Amino acid sequence: MRGGETIGRVVIVGGGSAGWMTAAALSRLCAAGVEVTLVESDAIGTVGVGEATIPPLLDFNAALGIDEPAFVKATRATFKLGIEFVDWARRGERYLHPFGRIGRAQMGVPFHQIWLRQRQLRRPDLDPGPLGAYSIAEAAAVRGRFAKPVANPEAVLSGLSYAYHFDAGHYARFLRDFAEARGVRRVEGRIAAVERRGEDGFITGVTLDDGRRVEGELFADCSGFRSLLLGEALGVPYRSWQHWLPCDRALAVQSEPTAPLLPYTRATADVAGWRWRIPLQHRTGNGHVYSSAHLGDEAAREALLAGLDAPALSQPRMLRFVAGRRERLWDRNCVAIGLSGGFIEPLESTSIHLIQQGITRLLSLFPDTGFAEGEVAAYDRLMVEEYEHIRDFIILHYHATARRDSAFWRDVAAAELPDSLAERIELWRGKGRLLPIPNGLFTEESWLAVLIGQGILPTGSDPFAAILPAGETARFMAHLRHVVARTAEAMPFHEDFLGGDARIEPQERLRA
Repeated sequence: MRGGETIGRVVIVGGGSAGWMTAAALSRLCAAGVEVTLVESDAIGTVGVGEATIPPLLDFNAALGIDEPAFVKATRATFKLGIEFVDWARRGERYLHPFGRIGRAQMGVPFHQIWLRQRQLRRPDLDPGPLGAYSIAEAAAVRGRFAKPVANPEAVLSGLSYAYHFDAGHYARFLRDFAEARGVRRVEGRIAAVERRGEDGFITGVTLDDGRRVEGELFADCSGFRSLLLGEALGVPYRSWQHWLPCDRALAVQSEPTAPLLPYTRATADVAGWRWRIPLQHRTGNGHVYSSAHLGDEAAREALLAGLDAPALSQPRMLRFVAGRRERLWDRNCVAIGLSGGFIEPLESTSIHLIQQGITRLLSLFPDTGFAEGEVAAYDRLMVEEYEHIRDFIILHYHATARRDSAFWRDVAAAELPDSLAERIELWRGKGRLLPIPNGLFTEESWLAVLIGQGILPTGSDPFAAILPAGETARFMAHLRHVVARTAEAMPFHEDFLGGDARIEPQERLRA
């Protein structure tokens, strides 16, 4: 393995969420004498439509030492308990993918196996009711309520997880202030050329259009879809997943805020894709993700505007993309963070998470100037696994549907699945097996919510579930539903929590 010197200069190309999240995380290096420079141009806009997040962002903010109330105020954030899916399984049906725990295991038997067994007995007196009745996140979301989770594992609220809806532009500015206060240097300018070393092709610096040069030893490509360093300069190919995920357009528009301020994202399936609704304190984010092979741009625009809950604040803005990833996410001395490395449509709000994962793994495998091949390969392997796990979960939403009412839905239903997803669905269809995915973002509860929410039910259940007496199990489940509902009713309304009224009644505990 080739050794090297300690890296003394890091250059981040591009701003936005990816650039400033990277800068904020690397700002700790400045205290050790490392120069961290971010190059961006005000003349180049950012994508900036990703306003919904998932729970791991809390860990990122906490690792930086960010004060949550200050963050919520600066980004005009609201809280998010899950994602509501409308018209995905069939027209007129809806379900929620809640964050956090669903139910409680008993005698080592996973809760969903208990729920499946009780349901399969087909006795009205043993009917377990809907799965969402056992999720405190879902019970709170549908009531428009919110509270923070608690540490006591016996309290129902210990099973709640949450994320945020926020203004992505405000988040980038918030992190810019954070990073610059800790020593990160920002350089304004448009990059005209990327300089490379002749013998091995490593990047040595970038030249701006006014002739200034910014040199470095490690480069983070946060240049968005353009992939200025990894794609254009280093020529790393792009692997398309469009045959599985045909949507290649997104129209985004902001509208006036509406009441009540719901603590969840909404994704509504449409004739050739889906539409999002993301409530912020000061406005609502809306968008239409669609396949241009199945729907014209003007028809997509009309569908987006017709589906708004309140007047639009601007004209829709279009983004073009192809779902997929670069063949490598780290090449030579360049690491792609965010859209420069790949993109999976925002159905489960994973774009910012992939930025976070790229940063976290860069920190854990931070190189010296030798750029050890084993470290680079480990980074690529971990990130590819992450991308493919998320890809499979997104494809599941399109595959697990009975809709055949348009060419789009017929085409996605007919597409051959990746082997990894096909095997997982097959294992589920038999006895409801959900094997954990090492380092996977989506938990068993997430897969459970989508599989059941979209109508894929197994024919059997784990034989161990039959060990539990059905009558006692029914009483326990009725008690659990009751406690979850009472806890949700005791929580403050989402608007009240945001306004500082976070009072909540003492929590009930579960009885085994």
